[in-house]
Amino acid sequence: MAKIIWQQGEGIWLQKKKNLTGKVDLVTRLTKRVGTESLVKNRLMSWLSLINNLDVIKKNEIIKMITDKDAKEMHNLFNKLEKKVDKGIKHNTKYNYLTGKQITDESTGKRLYDVGGFRLPSVTTILSQTKDTSFLTKWKAKVGEAEAERIKNVSSKRGTFMHTYLEKYILGVGYEDLTPLGQAARPMAQKIIEVGLAPVDEYYGSEITLHYPGLYAGSADLVCSHNGRETIVDFKQANKPKNKDWIEDYYLQCSMYAMAHDYVYGSKIDQLVIMVCTPDLYYQEFKAEGLEFKKYKEKALKRIDMYYELIREPNVAIEAKDFK
Repeated sequence: MAKIIWQQGEGIWLQKKKNLTGKVDLVTRLTKRVGTESLVKNRLMSWLSLINNLDVIKKNEIIKMITDKDAKEMHNLFNKLEKKVDKGIKHNTKYNYLTGKQITDESTGKRLYDVGGFRLPSVTTILSQTKDTSFLTKWKAKVGEAEAERIKNVSSKRGTFMHTYLEKYILGVGYEDLTPLGQAARPMAQKIIEVGLAPVDEYYGSEITLHYPGLYAGSADLVCSHNGRETIVDFKQANKPKNKDWIEDYYLQCSMYAMAHDYVYGSKIDQLVIMVCTPDLYYQEFKAEGLEFKKYKEKALKRIDMYYELIREPNVAIEAKDFK
């Protein structure tokens, strides 16, 4: 029983969800059942923070389902998970990374990086300013501006939480966020940890600033040894499964990080791995290596050229044909 309930906390609906309605507050009730130990209470509150925000669960149904044994079993499951999370990944200090500071240009509102006193446009700024937005425009027209903005904000915040969980895991530091979005992001991060990061032998840098002098800078999620190969890894959350044809900019983003890493640190990054997870824990992995990796680098260079051409002539229109 507790495992079924635990899965609910991990993003999987209870089997009886269609028959349940209402909102529930169980923190006090369950704490009394288990005891007053603060450790137990904190573990349960972590799970309950998600339950409390689901409108499909009826109080009486949940109370009937959870026994003292169930609650203690949930506590043990939290302990097991946290021990794994605290383990982290072996750190190799092979590369002495420079530090950079992310700033916002007050006049344009664009994201910049200050690296060694030099201001450089971010990788995401370059890609966003040079991409074909026709699909995005159609989607906004379909769902409405307000709904599009809501979806964007929720996805962005959930993605930030997921990235934080992953960064803390890599560093071997415990982390917990009891907000609804924080709890929704935790099982997504755990899925990536269990599946995506399993082949990672060691890491060189996590959430590090990489820059290509005079051109751009950005923050790479992970630089590591993945099955013995030096790799750029990027973590992505998605509302639904991705098709490879839809995510070319993900590949270009990683390619720009790889080119910057190779140029500044003399490395030979030969693989990109993009790890994607949805809120219902559907995991996908996209890779690029060899000739395919080379092609993405070439496309990334074209987008960089396009960006600098655009800022020199800001009134030049970018058309879909420019991306072929």
